[in-house]
Amino acid sequence: MGINLDIQVKKELIAYLSAYVTENKKENIDAIIQNRTRYVTVVLEDLFHPHNASAVTRSADCFGVQDVHLIEKRHTFSPTHSIAKGASKWVDFYKYKDTKSCYEKLKQQGYRIVATTPHKRAYSLSQVPIDQKVALVFGAEALGLTQEALDLADDYLSIPMYGFTESFNVSVSAAICLYDITQRLRHSDATWKLSEQDLIDIKLNWIRSSVRASEALEKKFFEEKKGSLL
Repeated sequence: MGINLDIQVKKELIAYLSAYVTENKKENIDAIIQNRTRYVTVVLEDLFHPHNASAVTRSADCFGVQDVHLIEKRHTFSPTHSIAKGASKWVDFYKYKDTKSCYEKLKQQGYRIVATTPHKRAYSLSQVPIDQKVALVFGAEALGLTQEALDLADDYLSIPMYGFTESFNVSVSAAICLYDITQRLRHSDATWKLSEQDLIDIKLNWIRSSVRASEALEKKFFEEKKGSLL
């Protein structure tokens, strides 16, 4: 609703809206959010096939990755619902007009920028360090990452391949990378789980997405809350 709420009010609002959610959905939300992470994130640089970006979004959701960052220089992202399978409801998107501003924002948040490329001396997938937060950057179909994206990255990553073809489809690359890194992360000592603030914010958004007419119910919640204080 565009209102800045303190953490206690958010908890109360979650409880209020949860009354309109099925028990099965509530149990799913409670279970899934415990495995959500912002320790690893995905960056897509100017993908022009919406079904590929949608497939990456679906993989991010399946592997518990909460955020997808979209660099939209020429092409804007609109999810293909038949491919994303509803994943866009559960994943947070952040959009940028250029690569530099995206990288700067992520570095401010403590991410190591790891560009995926088969053409540069790079870590193999299993060697990518996870001692700090990781942002995996994937380039456009056929073209790969721009020179700017490569030059401004902190590290590079390549997926070992043993065939004649020199690269995977971008959505396949993302799925392979996310599987490996999230598996290693979950067996590491890294603090990969959501903070309490993030957990509450994300849970509130998920509950909102699960309730019909959530805006009307939220308005009713604040009206009742205001009335109880009079």
